[in-house]
Amino acid sequence: MFIYLVNNKNVLKKNIFGQTIFLKRLIIGFVGLITHRTFRSKKFEIKGSKNLFNLPETNVLFVSNHQTYFYDVIAMLHVLNSSVKGRIDSVKRPKYLINPKINLYYIASLETMKKSLITKLLTYAGAVLVQRSWRDSGESVSRDIRLEDPDKIKLALKDGWVITFPRGTTDNSKPIRKGTAHIIKTNNPLIVPIHLKGFKAVFQRNGLRVINRKKDFSIEIMKPLRIDMTKKSIEEITIELEKIIN
Repeated sequence: MFIYLVNNKNVLKKNIFGQTIFLKRLIIGFVGLITHRTFRSKKFEIKGSKNLFNLPETNVLFVSNHQTYFYDVIAMLHVLNSSVKGRIDSVKRPKYLINPKINLYYIASLETMKKSLITKLLTYAGAVLVQRSWRDSGESVSRDIRLEDPDKIKLALKDGWVITFPRGTTDNSKPIRKGTAHIIKTNNPLIVPIHLKGFKAVFQRNGLRVINRKKDFSIEIMKPLRIDMTKKSIEEITIELEKIIN
């Protein structure tokens, strides 16, 4: 893998956020390799990867329930990269990590991703960092959305695929946040729902530890929703998202 990356003439190119493509590929490959054993397990089930075939190259928004801080995204890095290489519901052979999809992004909390070296590495793997307007350091707050955050998400959608978790938290009792509705109304992306199941029983919620390898867990890729949301209100889109996530 390293030889391939070094010999690639585009290794010094930067992406839309100024990140070196070579380094991003290397980090995705590294994270993928050290977690591959977990996701090739018979305990992990993948459904619906065919729904990723023939998607447009840009302006695709994956919306998912949220179960863990990090492993939700790591699972999607495996499954989405494997599927774009033509694999059907399988991540068994990690060759898909040699040349991963680099225009794949995920929306993440600035507060969460600045905590350690590991989270900073995961940030380089594709995070679009946003400042939560309703929570900070475990406390409820109320503040305006940073003006640059919607622009960064728009830029990521123009460049490729974006993963988002509309609740903004792993607490399923919390409501869907209106931020995702604004993203949809403004950019009218193709929406691909994703459903995660069992991750809370297998992985540490806010860390990188595997706590139980004997439990089943799964990811299901739903059919893309080809709906024009631009004429709907923010409240209507939020209700639609609630139905999708649940």
